[in-house]
Amino acid sequence: MVVIPRKQRSKDKVIPDRRALALILNGLRASGKTVVLTNGVFDLLHVGHTRCLEDARSRGDYLVVAVNSDKSAQALKGKGRPVLSAAERMEMLSALSFVDYVTVFEEETADGLLEQFQPSFYAKGTDYSLKTLPERDTVKALGIKAVFVGDKKANSTAKLIQKIQKLPAGKVAAVKPAAKKPVAKKATKKAAKKKPVTKKAARS
Repeated sequence: MVVIPRKQRSKDKVIPDRRALALILNGLRASGKTVVLTNGVFDLLHVGHTRCLEDARSRGDYLVVAVNSDKSAQALKGKGRPVLSAAERMEMLSALSFVDYVTVFEEETADGLLEQFQPSFYAKGTDYSLKTLPERDTVKALGIKAVFVGDKKANSTAKLIQKIQKLPAGKVAAVKPAAKKPVAKKATKKAAKKKPVTKKAARS
């Protein structure tokens, strides 16, 4: 009998319970695996996101993506954001082959995540540096290596939203129906009533 191992489903990668995920990561580290952590809003997934994530995954054996909750995303990005809920954003990220685990966090920074998950690498986009990294003190204290991944910050959700807003409204031009030719009404001639012809009496 041949047993075919079941492939991991996307939703199995989503672990909102951070304590449960920390236990999984502890087991991976104990077996000699390298864990990479990154975090962000990831609202309206675009090519800049995927390039960063794929690069981050190449730095280790497992990539954990922590997604800002709806409340913290709004605090970071402003009113009207995020466009997609945290549940939807996590589901989309979990569908990427180079993402191994996805979770959610409420905090403004990732300091708590770093302390809880103890990754080998902390990956952020190239718009950051070691000097501007909000978690630089925590990274240094825990001996975690910060890596800056992806291409130059040329793509963003804000720019994507602006492009969408500039698109034509897509109004369909109203097609005027062809003018109907007037239907000539047939003249209804009333048949003239013929008066009875009376013959004059012949004179004798």
